[in-house]
Amino acid sequence: MIQRPLGISLGSSEECAVVPTVSNLGRKAIRRMTLPTLRAKRFLARASKEQGQSLIETALILPFLMLLAFDAINFGFFFFTAVNIAASPRQGVEYSIQGASTPKEGQSLPLACTGSVTCTPPPAPPTLAVCQTGPTPDVSTATYCDMAGALPSFGTSRVQVCTKALGLNATGLGTATQIPICAQFGTGTETYTPAPDPEAPSFVLQRVDVVYQMAPIIPQFTMPWAGTVINLSLLPNLRMHRQVSMRAMD
Repeated sequence: MIQRPLGISLGSSEECAVVPTVSNLGRKAIRRMTLPTLRAKRFLARASKEQGQSLIETALILPFLMLLAFDAINFGFFFFTAVNIAASPRQGVEYSIQGASTPKEGQSLPLACTGSVTCTPPPAPPTLAVCQTGPTPDVSTATYCDMAGALPSFGTSRVQVCTKALGLNATGLGTATQIPICAQFGTGTETYTPAPDPEAPSFVLQRVDVVYQMAPIIPQFTMPWAGTVINLSLLPNLRMHRQVSMRAMD
């Protein structure tokens, strides 16, 4: 027996539109509603497990990510400071060896300190306002002012200036070990003995030393982790020293 689909004739012998029964429509609708619901439940269960796993992974890796980020900033500031500390004594010693050909034409060799050449007591380092508006009367001021625009707390730096303008050391005077007298400025106790010029006593080797206390931008701190603590800064406070020596040209 041939089964024909149940439908409604539209009045044409050649065309017949078959309309499914209500029962077929209901079964298909239920099937369409049930399958996505089951898939959604499985997806949500899987996503919940993955979220929990991601939280654990984040908690484990976060200290190391913070360590890399913080120390990248600190090391960048370290190199920035090192460049400026290297330039500062060079600026000072260049000013000390220019003699009568200083920016103040016709004046004598710039001294290592304002007032008395013995520097007792040594003058205070210049302020930022003095560096921005005032003249450069001496070697120490030129050295400090070279740091003023770039480094915080530049006035606390230790600066030592050894120049012929302060006189020559009595020890080795007129011999191959002849060296200039030195004066110290700023905080700290560091002192350094200049080397004699290779052609002393015909020439005098002048010298400027700078010691700067560098504090990282992000300070050293710890983070509790797994019953212990992790140090999240590898770069501690550093006391940096740079010196430049040049032969007097006068």
